[in-house]
Amino acid sequence: MSTTRTESLMRLEQEVGVLIRRIRRVIGERAQAVHEDLQPASYLMLSYLAEEGPMRASRMAETFQIDKGAISRQVQHLVDLGLVERTDDPDDGRAMLVSASPEAVRLLSQVQVQRRAWLDLQLGDWDEAELDAFVSELGRYNKALDHS
Repeated sequence: MSTTRTESLMRLEQEVGVLIRRIRRVIGERAQAVHEDLQPASYLMLSYLAEEGPMRASRMAETFQIDKGAISRQVQHLVDLGLVERTDDPDDGRAMLVSASPEAVRLLSQVQVQRRAWLDLQLGDWDEAELDAFVSELGRYNKALDHS
């Protein structure tokens, strides 16, 4: 591997590290904006539920690659905060579905609109072509890592 490519890969790792730290901070801020007691990991699950709709906790465990016990505790925490509702699964009366409450959907939408406006302001000097190119390259990067 050439020195230039090695240096580029090192810079990529550094920039991804900065991005990860920023994402962790942003997720924490978004969680707090939805509910003062909402934990960042639970925020991610809540967002997923709001996007995907009602599902069994076992599907969430598979999606987030964590054990069912941890999912169960996080779902209960979300229920206690009034952000998630449980209903009987119409396909299997023994199972339950979890879904984001209407209030959670409203709050998540509000946070998303605010964050998108903030991001637009921060990237105000990027023209549409630059933004589209960055999004395309980021998508390409993420797709390349999906194969690992």
